[in-house]
Amino acid sequence: MTSSGRAAEHPTTRRTDARTERWREHRRQVRHEFVDAAFRALDRCGPEVSMGDIAREAGAAKPKLYRHFEDKSDLYNAIVDRVREGLWERVVASIDLTNDSARDLVRRGAAEYALAVQRHPNVFRFILHSHFAQQASDSERALQSARLSARRAAELCTAALGDDSIDVDSAELIAYSVFGAVASATDWWLGVNRTRARAMSIERFVDYLAEVIAAIAQANSRLHGVTINPNLPLHLAFSPR
Repeated sequence: MTSSGRAAEHPTTRRTDARTERWREHRRQVRHEFVDAAFRALDRCGPEVSMGDIAREAGAAKPKLYRHFEDKSDLYNAIVDRVREGLWERVVASIDLTNDSARDLVRRGAAEYALAVQRHPNVFRFILHSHFAQQASDSERALQSARLSARRAAELCTAALGDDSIDVDSAELIAYSVFGAVASATDWWLGVNRTRARAMSIERFVDYLAEVIAAIAQANSRLHGVTINPNLPLHLAFSPR
């Protein structure tokens, strides 16, 4: 016991804790590097990429890949999470919730998304139609990820509005509907089953996404007796009808 009456921490416990934390950090780093390799392998091999392709891209044996990911669906989930977090960071960095008009916010978000799809089209094809998602619960992972992003977007917007009367669940429904519409549009734009060249330029695709997103937000707002002025900053754009 110490003079204060507390039991002294055993040195062995401290060493064990330090080793455990180092292992956890090592595991996080290796998983991160494998996801990096998965992006490269998808870019090179396409959405039908295999675990072996990813392991070779990482310069590792396939058994090592399986030591850090339980199965294909675990790696699929990690790729979905990486896309979600990276896209979220880019969108948040590109907007000013205080001063940007509602129209500008929508368009900048749509533009960042379209650029991400253009950079890694096979990654998005993989997310939408992956053979790695073998079970129903796995195939819903992208939808669950979209729901998480929808909730975060809803909370961010309601915080910017500074109005406690705003229903976060209603705002979440708008964002969730947007994610569903955008996923369907992306599937068409990428042309998974299309043999001819891409039918729409990225500029037109961004225009389309911005119009669809704005229409969904406007429709939901009308149902709640609210109008949106797209030319005003977000905290000024909403008013009762």
